[in-house]
Amino acid sequence: MIGKDSQELAIASDADPRVRAHASTEPFRPNPSLENFIAIVKQLDNLTLHSTLADLPTSDCKVDANTFGEEIETAFQSHPDLPGVMVTANDRIIGIVPRARFFEWISRPYGVELYLKRPIRVLLETMIQDLNNRLDVDAYPIRCLLLGETSSIDQAVEIALQRPAFLAYEPIVVAGADRQWRLLDMYVLLLAQSQLFKLAKDAADAANKAKSEFLASMSHELRTPLNAILGFTQVMRRDAELSAAHQQHLNIINRAGEHLLDLIGDVLDMSKIESGRTTLNETDFDLYRLLNGLHEMLQLKAAAAGLKLIFECESDVPQYVRIDGGKLRQVLTNLLGNAIKFTPSGSVTLRVSSVIRHSSLETHPFPRTNDRGQMTLSFEVEDTGAGIAPEEMNRLFEPFRQTETGRNSGQGTGLGLAISQSFVRLMGGDIRVTSTQGKGTTFAFDLEAKPVCAPSVPAPPQTRKAIALASERPECRILVADDRPESRLVLVELLTSLGFSVREAQNGREAVELWSSYSPHLILMDMRMPVMDGFEATQRIKSQLKGQATAIIALTASAFDNERQAILASGCDDFMNKPFREDVLLDKIARHLGVSYIYEDPSGASPQETLCKQCETQNPANPGADDRSLSDYLSQMPPDWIADLHQAALKCRDDEILQLVKMIPESYSELAKCLADWAENFLFDRILELTQSEMQAEPTLEKHNAIASL
Repeated sequence: MIGKDSQELAIASDADPRVRAHASTEPFRPNPSLENFIAIVKQLDNLTLHSTLADLPTSDCKVDANTFGEEIETAFQSHPDLPGVMVTANDRIIGIVPRARFFEWISRPYGVELYLKRPIRVLLETMIQDLNNRLDVDAYPIRCLLLGETSSIDQAVEIALQRPAFLAYEPIVVAGADRQWRLLDMYVLLLAQSQLFKLAKDAADAANKAKSEFLASMSHELRTPLNAILGFTQVMRRDAELSAAHQQHLNIINRAGEHLLDLIGDVLDMSKIESGRTTLNETDFDLYRLLNGLHEMLQLKAAAAGLKLIFECESDVPQYVRIDGGKLRQVLTNLLGNAIKFTPSGSVTLRVSSVIRHSSLETHPFPRTNDRGQMTLSFEVEDTGAGIAPEEMNRLFEPFRQTETGRNSGQGTGLGLAISQSFVRLMGGDIRVTSTQGKGTTFAFDLEAKPVCAPSVPAPPQTRKAIALASERPECRILVADDRPESRLVLVELLTSLGFSVREAQNGREAVELWSSYSPHLILMDMRMPVMDGFEATQRIKSQLKGQATAIIALTASAFDNERQAILASGCDDFMNKPFREDVLLDKIARHLGVSYIYEDPSGASPQETLCKQCETQNPANPGADDRSLSDYLSQMPPDWIADLHQAALKCRDDEILQLVKMIPESYSELAKCLADWAENFLFDRILELTQSEMQAEPTLEKHNAIASL
């Protein structure tokens, strides 16, 4: 049988002119036409990712052992896509004659007389004997590779290519459920696998696109209500008449919102890492400030857990380096936070040096700088915790996977270490882990950083509370365009309280219409709105001559850089993330409109605060019964109470501070009054300054050679 049409095999006779001509000339060498190749490719276009061998074009040409070779040649000439013929006896296959090998053998000396003018069993026996001589095995199972039609295409390719090299590209036999044998061309199988690769790539690209679109949508949907939650807490905190209980409720709302925002950020960070969208952002950075900030942020958390937090920094580590400081801060925060969380007793130590050093291995000297002026910085976070089981080490950096200790704690998402490892690798390093159960764990990594001069590092911004718009210009008009009423209300409340003239639009079309009549100096434009989005509205406004005089700041809940680039390309002058920070918003408005603000007096002292400050500055060398300094009063309180007070201030929990104040003896009424006043006015920094000296029996940053500038 020939082909899928099951046509009868034509028997060539001596009268056939093709046979007579062939006998006296060079053997026929097939050259399948381009049309035939295109036809096969078109059949493969119908494949899916779940296709099997049953979906591929096959041939069912069968002959018996007594069929003459001339008939086989005729079949090959008539069907350029025929990969070979199957030789059968008693309804079973006894061998196959591949197309390429058939023409190879008849092209040998006397090949025409031996193999064309005799039964095909002569050629089959000769070929099998040749295989036995070359392989020293029974060649029939190797040559006649038999696979079921339900076999996957990838699996079939893998098995077929495991055959000896000179057989790897010969056709394979596909067995159907009805015990019908068919022959599959190995080249067609490889084309099919290539098509599956393309389908898989297209599916992965579509999945990544869908995932990105989903995350972009979810980012917008989650950040938009958070914008209202955190925005209104900022607005309401400006109300000096708000009761202490309401301020307490605001603090709880704000902390919950910030925590949710952090979780959203972790998921988006992981998504950007998986899609390759995370980029390196190197800047001139104050490393010492980072270390001090981390120590101040984490020392109370460590103290509350009964742990000793130790920072060791070698004296030759430069203070100012060029590095991605944001990612470094996130990595160290994750590693130190995990160490504190999962260490029941003992200590957590951060070591920073300019040589590659491992706590359990020997020290390896490393050049101070390379030919690019870069230095290798080594970071180690060591704890005295329970350690990590060997079977969990391989899964340590997998997203959403936690160790048994982490699962039992019920904390975290399992993303911290995965994100940290990705960030470190992006910066050119790799996190190494050594752990001994019952003794502790060490996470270490090395990064290259370029030392820089101090003046190139920008000074940290000073946050001040703006209370009014300076009257340098008669009126500043701002248009807020957002489809969410709560988002508009946050901005309107905040900006009108400072003295701006503000109008609202609930979609892009209204924004364009109001721009024409209201002539705002600046527009805060949400980019995702119904009817007309912010992109089109911005383009329409900027396309008109007077529109160039209006500054447009985009409001976006997107975390992806490509959308930000599209925002700027649409004509926006700037963009701002949701949820927004009040200081960032006011800074951008000032930059684009050239306005300035009247700020709250830093002292902001009420009469009671002034009295407390006077108490603090009294001479402690000769304290009397009624005029002792606050530090003297504080030193008489129990150490645990002082630690609780410091922790409550660090977490901005005024309710806890007020509860602690109730425990102060009546003889220390001045201390109680000052602390209560500070708590009610959210002056937590003053409480931290007061408790700092009592909390720290050791230096903030331990260094082999103390650095006074820290």
